[in-house]
Amino acid sequence: MSNYPPFGGRYDCGAAAAGIRELLTRLRRRMRNEAIVDEATARLATRLNIRPAEAADQLSHMAQDSGLALVEIARGIDKPPDRAIEPPVLPDWITGVLETVHISACFLTPVRDAAGRVVDFLIAAANQHAGDVAGRTAAELRGRRLIETSPGAAGSGLFDDFLNAFETGETLYRGSLEFVEVRHHQLWPATMSVRAVRIEGGLLVTWSALDDEEVLVAGWERAQRLAELGWGEWNLATQQTLWTPQMYEMFGRERGEGPMPLEDLPLVVVPDDLPVVDDQLRTLLEHSEAVETEFRIQHRHGLRHLSVVSEPVLDTEGLPVKVRFLVQDVTKNRRRERALAVAHAQASLQRERAEEEHRVAVQLQNTILPVRRGLMQLPGLSIGVRYLPSEELARLGGDWFKARPIPNGRVLLGIGDAMGHGLAAAALMLQMRSALAGLAYTQAPANQIATWLNDLLVHSNNGVTVTGTAIVGHFDPADRTLTWTNAGHPPPLLIRHGRAELLEGVPGTMLGAFEKAEYGLATTQLEADDVLVLYTDGVIERRGQDLDAGITALAQAAGQCGCADPEKVIDCVLAHLDGRGTDDDVCIAAARVL
Repeated sequence: MSNYPPFGGRYDCGAAAAGIRELLTRLRRRMRNEAIVDEATARLATRLNIRPAEAADQLSHMAQDSGLALVEIARGIDKPPDRAIEPPVLPDWITGVLETVHISACFLTPVRDAAGRVVDFLIAAANQHAGDVAGRTAAELRGRRLIETSPGAAGSGLFDDFLNAFETGETLYRGSLEFVEVRHHQLWPATMSVRAVRIEGGLLVTWSALDDEEVLVAGWERAQRLAELGWGEWNLATQQTLWTPQMYEMFGRERGEGPMPLEDLPLVVVPDDLPVVDDQLRTLLEHSEAVETEFRIQHRHGLRHLSVVSEPVLDTEGLPVKVRFLVQDVTKNRRRERALAVAHAQASLQRERAEEEHRVAVQLQNTILPVRRGLMQLPGLSIGVRYLPSEELARLGGDWFKARPIPNGRVLLGIGDAMGHGLAAAALMLQMRSALAGLAYTQAPANQIATWLNDLLVHSNNGVTVTGTAIVGHFDPADRTLTWTNAGHPPPLLIRHGRAELLEGVPGTMLGAFEKAEYGLATTQLEADDVLVLYTDGVIERRGQDLDAGITALAQAAGQCGCADPEKVIDCVLAHLDGRGTDDDVCIAAARVL
C-alpha cells in the first residue's frame, strides 16, 4: 500500500505548484537586481578608472550615505560614452596565432590608473570565432575594456584570475567555470573553459562555452566524484581496457600504471571474498550473464567495500567480447552501518543494565521500605506511611522513612532522601536508614545523630561525594514533645484544628556536603489529635514550579484534610495534589498524636 496520500487528499498539488512559481518569480527578481548592480559596478569602474572591487565598495557607500537600496543607487549609474579605444599595434605573429585557434580567442593589454596599477584590460584583438555568451561578435568586442563588455568577469572572479596571471606570469586554466555574464540588466549563466597566458606585455586568452553534451559529460564526471562511481570496460579480444578516473582511485592505482587487467582482479580482493569474485567472473565469462555483487579489496589507504554491477557484451554467436563494470565505493556506508550496529548493541546493553539495576533497586527498596498500607501503632502515635516509587526506570530514587520505639521510651522518627536515582541512590538510602536505626540506640539527641550521619556519608564512600537530606526527631509520649533537627530537608507540616502550618526549626546543611557539620535542635510541643506530616521533595516538586510554591500547595491541601485516620489524611493530601503529578519518588508519612 502506498505511503503517499492520494490526489485530492491532504496535499493540494495546484497550491504547491503556485508556491514554487512564486518562489521562482522572487528568485528571478533577485537575479535581475543582481544584474543591475553588477552592470552599475562595471560602469563606475570604467568611468573612474578603478578596479571592480573598489567600484563595488564605492557603490555600497553611496547607498549607505543616501539611505536608499543598493539596487536603486545602481539604476542611477549612467552608462559611459559608447566609444571604442584604438588598441595598440600588435606584432603580426599574435594576430596569426589568434586566427589559428579554432575557439574564441583574444589578446588583452593592461589598462592602468595614474599610479600605474592595472585596473582593467583592453581587448586589443580577437579572432573570427570570438564571441560572448550574450552573442556579441569579435567586431563588437575589439577596442573595448574588459569590465565594460563583460561585467560578469568581475563577479565570477575571472578578472582577478586574469590579473594574477598577468602579474605573476602563471598560466591560468579554468576547466569548468560557472560563469554568469551580465548584459541589459539580465544574467546570462554559462559553463565555460578558460585559458590565459602572459606574452608580449599582455594576455592571450581563449575560452569556450560548453555545449549541452559537454555540460552533461561534465555533470556526469561530477556525479561520479560525488557518488564515488566508476566505470570500466575490458575488451577481451584486443585486451584494451578503458577506465574512468574514479576507477583508479577506488582500486588504488596510479594513472601511469594503467587500468588493472581483468585476470588480476582476484589479486587485490580480500581472501574471504575470493569465492564471490570467482563466481562473478565465471558468471560473466562462462554463463554470459550480468551479475551484481559486493566485495572488499586491499587498498593503499585501507580496506574498501565495492558494490559492482557487471555485464558481458556478446557477439552474434553469444560469445562475450567485452566486460563492463559499474563500481561504487560503499565503504562509508558499511562503516556507518557498523557504527549503527555497535551503537545499537551498546544501547541494548545499557538498557539491559538499566533494567537489571532497576530490578535490583526495586527489590532493595521493597525489602527495606515496602509499599505498605495500614497503621503503625507506636507509643503515643498512630502512623500511616505511603511510598510511591517513580514510574520512570532512570528516576527510581532513594526516599526513605523510619519510625520505631527506642529503649528510653521515646519514638524515633526519621525521613530522608538520598540524592540521585537508580541503584546508587537505593544503596545510599539503605546506608542512611540502617545507620539511623543503629545510632538511635545511643539515645543521643537528634542533632548529634545528624552529625554522625554526615560523618558516615563523608568518610565511608571511597572519596566519592554523596549527599542526602533528612529530618531526624524523637517523640516523647510522656509530654507529647518532639525534639528534631533538619539536615537540608523540607520542613515538617503540623495539622491542628483543621489548619496546617510548617514547623519552624533550625535549618542545617545537607548530609555529606561538608566534612564538618553541626546541626541545631528544635523542640515542638504537640497536642492530642495533632497530625504531623513528614514528606520528601517528590511530594512538592512539579515541573515549572519552584519548591516554595509546592510547599504552599501542600499546606493548603493538608488544611482540607483534617481527619483522625492518618491513612485517610495521606489519601486526601495526594488527591488534592493531583495524584502523583511528579517524575520523582514520593514518600509521605502522617503521625497522629494520641
